[in-house]
Amino acid sequence: MGRWRWLLGTAVLACWAASAGVLPQRAHIDLVSEAWEDYTNADGSGLAWDVLREVFQPAGVAVVTRTEPYIRSVGLVQQGQADAWVGSYQNETHALYPRWHYDTDHIYALSLADKPQVDFSSLGRYRLAWVRGYQFQKYLPDARTYNEVQRRNGILPMLEHDRADYYVDALTEIEVILRQAADPGRFKRVHVAELPLYLGFSDSPRGRALLAVYDQRMEQLVKAGQLREIYQRWGQPYPFDPPRPAP
Repeated sequence: MGRWRWLLGTAVLACWAASAGVLPQRAHIDLVSEAWEDYTNADGSGLAWDVLREVFQPAGVAVVTRTEPYIRSVGLVQQGQADAWVGSYQNETHALYPRWHYDTDHIYALSLADKPQVDFSSLGRYRLAWVRGYQFQKYLPDARTYNEVQRRNGILPMLEHDRADYYVDALTEIEVILRQAADPGRFKRVHVAELPLYLGFSDSPRGRALLAVYDQRMEQLVKAGQLREIYQRWGQPYPFDPPRPAP
């Protein structure tokens, strides 16, 4: 019975979108993202691409992927040259944001091993750095002194030469950076926040129609637990489990 309700709901939404002239009956969504290892690989593989195909394609919306630097991804959507970008934090910039996130970013601070221990509330007191466009200053309390870098390949020398106290990024990216260190023991990483990840949709009738498909499908998939296997396959935590109580 539940399957028939889903099929009916999907058909109604598709007919509404097509009749409104927003989405054709054979619709597609142009998704753009930075290439994150095993997450949004340029060849179309990765956890996020798999999740988003599961969201859209059973609803009759083909997923077309494109790889660009993060700040360019945002710009392409805002200029109407793509439908949505991957990996946005909620209300990060001008876009349409859905009710449902699709993943959670595990945010860490990377530093030399002898730097003071920090947490979410104290990190903003130090000299910080992150990749341009990520805008962590919106989410970290009192973050005033920060530098936005263009690339991640100079992070370790930046820390070694005391040009920043902490570099802030998702855990997966920090792990990639640490693999480049000749002596990883010189550095430490500290967990500072969990930030839900969203698609940022184009602020247009087409964007609103695609957002409606996304939110409807995410609600169905999460309630049914159908996305769990994808996260398990990629060895990542399932982002929709209730938080565990503190020990």
